[in-house]
Amino acid sequence: MKSSAVDDELTIGELADRFGLATHVLRHWESMGLLAPGRAAGGQRRYGKADLMRVAVVLMGKEAGIGLRELSVVLATGDPMDRADLLRRHVAELDQRIARAQAAKDLIEEALECPLSFEECPRARERISARIPPTGT
Repeated sequence: MKSSAVDDELTIGELADRFGLATHVLRHWESMGLLAPGRAAGGQRRYGKADLMRVAVVLMGKEAGIGLRELSVVLATGDPMDRADLLRRHVAELDQRIARAQAAKDLIEEALECPLSFEECPRARERISARIPPTGT
């Protein structure tokens, strides 16, 4: 049961516990403008439903590889089109990371299927050779 005086509000400790975060993480996010909690009479932070949503969005952004500075830009704008370029760049970066991860997965799956060593397995050897940079001219 919550210890908050108001049913819809959480203390910083309660919010941190709910998401499995340290309280200093939430304070840091506040210092970056990612969170703007209300304050109780004694100055204690109080987090509401909008703050729960904001923490979830920040965590999802971080999981997608978006840095906190970029997230603060994305979340600060009122016009979704203001963030389109930043998000498009990030989608391109994610596409590259996904392609590299897929290539790594394919190599591992081929290694599992081939009874030979990497050096002897024709498909693995082909992929390994493709990864070697050409000589400089």
